[in-house]
Amino acid sequence: MSILSFAGLPSRLTYYSSLLLGLCLLLASQLSWANTIQTVPLRLTSDSITKIDLQDWIYVHKSQNISQLTKLLEQPDSTWKKFEDNQPQRIGVQNYWVTFSIYNPDDYLSRIIALDNPLLDSVVIYHFINGELVNAQQMGDSLPFKQRPLLSNIFLYPVELQPGDTHKFYIKVDSLGSISLPLVLWSSNDLTQLTETKNLYIGMQIGLLIAISLFSFFIALASTSYSYSYYSGYVLGLTILTASIYGVAFRYLWPQWPIMQQYIFTIIIPLTLGFSLMFTEKALQLKYHNLKMLRICRVMAAISFSLAVITPFINYSSAIYILVFVVLTMSTILVTFSLIQAFVGQRNATLYALGRLALLIGCILTGLLYVGIIKLDIAPQIPTMIGLTFEVFTMAAVLALRYSDERKAKFNIQQQALEQAQRIREVREEALHAEAENSEKLEQMVQERTLELEITLRELHEVNQKLTEQNTIDSLTGVKNRSAFDRRLIAEGRISRRQQTPMALLMIDIDKFKNINDQYGHLAGDYSIKMIAHTLSEFLKRPTDLVSRFGGEEFAIILPSTDDEGALLVAEQIRQAISEQDITHNGQHIPLTVSIGVSADIIDSDEHPMLLLEQADKALYQAKRSGRNKVCYYALKADQI
Repeated sequence: MSILSFAGLPSRLTYYSSLLLGLCLLLASQLSWANTIQTVPLRLTSDSITKIDLQDWIYVHKSQNISQLTKLLEQPDSTWKKFEDNQPQRIGVQNYWVTFSIYNPDDYLSRIIALDNPLLDSVVIYHFINGELVNAQQMGDSLPFKQRPLLSNIFLYPVELQPGDTHKFYIKVDSLGSISLPLVLWSSNDLTQLTETKNLYIGMQIGLLIAISLFSFFIALASTSYSYSYYSGYVLGLTILTASIYGVAFRYLWPQWPIMQQYIFTIIIPLTLGFSLMFTEKALQLKYHNLKMLRICRVMAAISFSLAVITPFINYSSAIYILVFVVLTMSTILVTFSLIQAFVGQRNATLYALGRLALLIGCILTGLLYVGIIKLDIAPQIPTMIGLTFEVFTMAAVLALRYSDERKAKFNIQQQALEQAQRIREVREEALHAEAENSEKLEQMVQERTLELEITLRELHEVNQKLTEQNTIDSLTGVKNRSAFDRRLIAEGRISRRQQTPMALLMIDIDKFKNINDQYGHLAGDYSIKMIAHTLSEFLKRPTDLVSRFGGEEFAIILPSTDDEGALLVAEQIRQAISEQDITHNGQHIPLTVSIGVSADIIDSDEHPMLLLEQADKALYQAKRSGRNKVCYYALKADQI
């Protein structure tokens, strides 16, 4: 994770205006070739290798106060020095100029200059052929992705080499991040093969991280486990960071918003660190093993989440150094915590410590590669990416072990419960045996206990009946709820089908109920719903009739053995009664009307009741659409309302 602190991050840069660029081209083309640097050019032939590291042919300008090419070309040769690849990497530079030359004596060649640092803010390549400026190409992650000459995660510049031409390149770099300039001259075929291999590796790594994050997220939803949710957030943060380091995020997620490149690292690094700390608390079970470590982890998590809000608003270089210090410090503390817990015998802590140590070692190696203390023939971010991948899988193993431990603990509890139940049964058998051996007194005691048990069971049965009844009642209105309505609808449908008697359904909806809530408040709305429910209950006289709250401000009524005329009569009486009802809440009169949809038929299949309900709902919709405070009937034969 610390590699992210060393990676170059974007800044806000303005586009060069076309006028300034044109002026630069015009002035530079007039300058004499004698004013340029007499450096040793790279000599190419058809037999030259197709991958050439340009570090040995690069010269760096000593001054960083020159922003225009015309001023640069006026400088003497002594202001340039040979590029040294072992010099420490710098973070944040302006007006950093490098140059190199390529001479092609005999053949027609096509090559691509690759700058494999996708996080540079601004890169301007000035291309001279035989002393004449032929192109000035601006790239960088401060510009939209589509403005690059070749659409790639890294910066590519194609060059066509004619026989006898000398090509000189001046490259100006501005960046708030690392100034690493790994310049390589490629043939198109070899670069394509390398790019495909590299993209495959990157895709596999990002894909694995996404898969682990989503898997942990769904496990967290299924198990309501905070450990999996924190781990999912941690891996998702690492996924975004990895994609951003390789330039994948800029290419595929926000190619038209370069400003995202300015803030993504300073926001996502502390967020990822915060989720890592919260996951550590759960993975090491500090709540049960060490309260002091628990408090320290929570304080560090609070600091990390605070930094995610603060660092985007402070100086970028300062933010980088702060994040470097915070990440290394907190990572070291976490490794120390895990080692301490491992020494005291906590099994999960050992795996956790291995993962953290791998990541920390990878970050240290990356830092040493960046500052030039050690040299390896790999990209600087590779050690951290390897350590990161190992750490993610190790943490997944920690979660798997914890899940296994929890399952074993539950199984042990179940076993203990079974053993306890077995002991209870044995004790009960012994008691019964003792009672059988005793005289009339023991028999009487058994009878008394049996009577008490019967009384208890009877009371329990009554309580269960009351609970069952309560489960079918809507708590607000006191009428039946939706679950009771669904069961009753099926039952009455079967009766109608068996007896060939009609069944009617009424769907009732309070008109403009949202306006009542907005105007009189939600308490008045609840009161209105209760009054409507009370009115509906008064109009249902038969024991078989059922009124239920269907949902929100909707009610449904089942009228067994009722044809369409009877249902319409009841519906009209209900509508008229509610419209004439005087409902007052807290001294405010609440005008209420309802729209009612009616359907009736003799049920002929198991699916018919639901069809009848759908028809009543369509009739209700028609009543509301035609002006509300109306009753509409759904005519099945005409298939219209």
